[in-house]
Amino acid sequence: MPDRTEPILIGKIAATHGIRGQLRVISYSGEPGNLTGLRSVMLKGTTGDMEYFAVAGAAVHGTKLLLTLKGYTEINQVLHLVGRELYTDRDQLPPLDDGEYYWCDLLGLRVMTDQGDLLGSLTEIIATGSNDVYVITAEEREYLIPALADVVLDVDLVAGTMTVSPPEGLFDL
Repeated sequence: MPDRTEPILIGKIAATHGIRGQLRVISYSGEPGNLTGLRSVMLKGTTGDMEYFAVAGAAVHGTKLLLTLKGYTEINQVLHLVGRELYTDRDQLPPLDDGEYYWCDLLGLRVMTDQGDLLGSLTEIIATGSNDVYVITAEEREYLIPALADVVLDVDLVAGTMTVSPPEGLFDL
């Protein structure tokens, strides 16, 4: 079961935007609009420490999120934040529909086929535009599984497992 108290990685500060202290964020949520209601964020420092910031505003700009932190109104105040990872608390994220999961909840799941064979652990998720691809890592092999409803049959966060029905020929490569 995922730890519901751990901060959730939601993106990375890519650059500044304009001269008024706005930050351009690459969202890891797939939908930057999901993050416009944030009240506060945490940025991971170079030593791994978390620094808390109140959010003054957030808006979607193309495929990026523009973030304004309270008390930061000039570009020179935020330059040192570029490149840092952006986190938030789970309770600030929008609720999910049935069958939807946050990436952080899927990473680490044991992945099994519908025949009962253990493939390995889900170690990475690649966003491709059309559908995500799950990277399953075993001791001697890596599998790329498309995140499609007819391939991913079941996700059980309590048991820590995902059941997949790999398309014919997928493992022949």
